[in-house]
Amino acid sequence: MAELRLKVATPERVLYDGSVTQVSLPTPMGEITILPNHVPLVSVVSPGELRIMADKQDVSLAVSNGVVEISHNVISVLADTAERVEEIDEQRAEEAKLRAQQAMTQRVGDQEYAVAAAALERHLVRLRLANKYRHRGQHGITQEPLRRE
Repeated sequence: MAELRLKVATPERVLYDGSVTQVSLPTPMGEITILPNHVPLVSVVSPGELRIMADKQDVSLAVSNGVVEISHNVISVLADTAERVEEIDEQRAEEAKLRAQQAMTQRVGDQEYAVAAAALERHLVRLRLANKYRHRGQHGITQEPLRRE
């Protein structure tokens, strides 16, 4: 079976760089799952959960807007922001959500409203994922460090 290579990066850091068996991620048209020999594709990544399966290790990331490119079993995800689920500080995410909601009500113009709405969506994703995995014992995912190859 062909091997998939995945790299997930933000402007600040590389969150994952290694071999995987499959990847699922959110797009504006819905979630897609990438398996070996996937057709070449470039797509927008929507805020949501990016799930990585590698050697029986499941890793979940909260991602915001970005792009994904798939070509010859190589997947590159470039996201504005991304964090592992276990890194999410629920209290900070809740505070950020409230600030974004407040900014939306106090908007000065359409651009400020759009920025606040995008921030709100990002923080709602973080809270949803933190809550989803909190009840599964250590977030329900393997806590081993990510491989760097």
